[in-house]
Amino acid sequence: MAKNMKKIKYLNPYIGGVLLGLVLLATNFISGRGLGASGAIKSTIVAGVKTVSYDHYEKAEFYKEYADKKASRGKADQSPLKDWLVFEMLGVLVGGFLSGAVAGRLKLKTEHSPRITANRRLIFALLGGIFFGFGSQLGRGCTSGSALSGMAVLSLGGFITMAAIFGTAYAFAYVFRKNWIQ
Repeated sequence: MAKNMKKIKYLNPYIGGVLLGLVLLATNFISGRGLGASGAIKSTIVAGVKTVSYDHYEKAEFYKEYADKKASRGKADQSPLKDWLVFEMLGVLVGGFLSGAVAGRLKLKTEHSPRITANRRLIFALLGGIFFGFGSQLGRGCTSGSALSGMAVLSLGGFITMAAIFGTAYAFAYVFRKNWIQ
């Protein structure tokens, strides 16, 4: 079976790591901040709630804290969708789409081990995304924001975050390995 499988070309991970480091360096140099994805999702949700239910937006502590943080940066009347993280995430989505199109890997499919169903894979992906989103709010940032950007500026919190991410991954790998190992 393995002989009949089509060889898929991916970017060398070492080259990808160097490119990610250069993007992180450029982001710090240009914007004065590191990378991060969870802030884009928060900005989008805040803009949606503000549009749909302004009364709720005004009364909820979560949105008040977000608005106060923007006001302290002198951007109180600016739309949350104009946050640079929203544009960063749009760039990630468009870049991923273009990369898949150029490499001939742009197909609608669910990759999973033969040992599990596509539905089970999607359920695990959804649960992982929910846990990741919740954790990124508790930890005040996602993997790229807290760990990569934090480590790039030699923040102790960045190193602790990365250690926790990898430690948790190793701890749970044994439990979830049957979902991927063939």
